[in-house]
Amino acid sequence: MKASQSSFFDGGRRLQMTESIELTIQSLQAYGPDHPHWGIAWSGGKDSSATLTMVIWLIKTGRLKAPQSLTVFYADTRQELPPLAIAAAHIMDELRDLGMRVEVVTAPLDKRFMVYILGRGVPPPNNNTLRWCTRQIKIDPMQAAIEARLSDFPGNFLMITGVRQGESAIRDQRIEMSCGKDGAECGQGWYQKVLPEAKGLRGRIATLAPLLHWRVCHVWEWLKHWAPMEEYGDWSTATIADAYGGDEAEEINARTGCIGCALAEKDTALDTVLRNPAWAYLAPLKGIRPLWRELREPQHRLKKAGLERLKDGSIAKNPQRMGPLTFEARLMGLDRILSIQQECNAAAMRQDRPLIDLINADEEARIRQLITAETWPEGWEGDEPRADTVMPVVYQNGAVQPLLF
Repeated sequence: MKASQSSFFDGGRRLQMTESIELTIQSLQAYGPDHPHWGIAWSGGKDSSATLTMVIWLIKTGRLKAPQSLTVFYADTRQELPPLAIAAAHIMDELRDLGMRVEVVTAPLDKRFMVYILGRGVPPPNNNTLRWCTRQIKIDPMQAAIEARLSDFPGNFLMITGVRQGESAIRDQRIEMSCGKDGAECGQGWYQKVLPEAKGLRGRIATLAPLLHWRVCHVWEWLKHWAPMEEYGDWSTATIADAYGGDEAEEINARTGCIGCALAEKDTALDTVLRNPAWAYLAPLKGIRPLWRELREPQHRLKKAGLERLKDGSIAKNPQRMGPLTFEARLMGLDRILSIQQECNAAAMRQDRPLIDLINADEEARIRQLITAETWPEGWEGDEPRADTVMPVVYQNGAVQPLLF
């Protein structure tokens, strides 16, 4: 019987930190030279920050040959936890001091999270029928930025990501099926020749996850101890580890998300940040998630009154579906968010801590402008009844159930 080949993922001997770094170097050396131009997709979270600082350190110390060009794409969703956003700002300064090209990728003003909800009136996202946020404020802007950068030069492009084994059971299943694609093997990084859903990029772009094999303890070790040392780059990454829970981060299987994530059942990440006395002044942020839940309620929204014919001529599946936020609800939400922001910043000034801007001046002005212009999402006129209005039930087949009382 043919003996099976051992791998670093088969539950055998666990990788040491130096071995993880060596495999990362091998991964980049194996695929990097085929692509004259590189990009690094950076969210500011633990895995992408470890990937970013590791790759730049390897290049600057001569352990890895630099490509013809390297662009760091920072995905600024305007919804990141303040410690991560502040750490990202420091790291961007450090990157620019090294002469690195950094592009801050942000959604267009009208599609930013706060403007889309409070200005255009689109209800907060939910996990069932309206999960629009990740695509709109992160994926689409990043793809547009990469396409724009690719137009600057010919040749192949390598997008380096922070995807890592163990981050998500669903994602890991996808990696398990794909990590041998295009000649890659486990331990060499997850290499794919086509960026998913990148319509204009096929044939020119590939993705590589050089930290795929890293254990989470190695990520913490790099961020907390190695990267901040001068010999490894003197990076401002310790704050990132602290945002995830510091020394307890590994034990609590730490993850982060948006401030007051509308899709989460609990503010786990924010609670972790608030346990740190240095960030306790941000406690008013706990009021954001309840606001999104409140704005989903019928009294704050409109609804269709009866049969609705769509553009393709078909009848909407839910003739009396709830829709956008009323102007009163939008103004209430804006006032609530600005009050939370003001309360946090008043405490910040008393304690000499960093200020936050949940909604900046341009976003607030645009929100008010959209409300004044009586803007409604596509398919809504604003003359529909409020969603808590009692009326006869209309079914998709046109049948009507009259009110009994």
